[in-house]
Amino acid sequence: MTACIYRPENIRTESASVENEKKPWRLRFDAESPREIDPLMGWTSSSDMRAQVKLRFATKEEAIAYAEREGIPYRVEEPKPNSAWRRLQSYADNFKPTRKGLWTH
Repeated sequence: MTACIYRPENIRTESASVENEKKPWRLRFDAESPREIDPLMGWTSSSDMRAQVKLRFATKEEAIAYAEREGIPYRVEEPKPNSAWRRLQSYADNFKPTRKGLWTH
């Protein structure tokens, strides 16, 4: 079973966990078997228990060391640069006379 070492996108919300900031790197196992639909309830399920495991690490090197120590084949997905940088603006900026673009409703 292959593992994926990655760093999820940094999502800032009021309910963001401090633990996510301390250990930003994750190790998750890829699914070995496809998910199946339960005929009675319609829920999806899997017999693969490792697909539910997500481990947290402080650095990428710690995650790689763990995978090598346990003999787990792995791949590393580097975080993507945030190319779609958004300019912060306030609600009042929507009503500026210098606003570019037409108001459409």
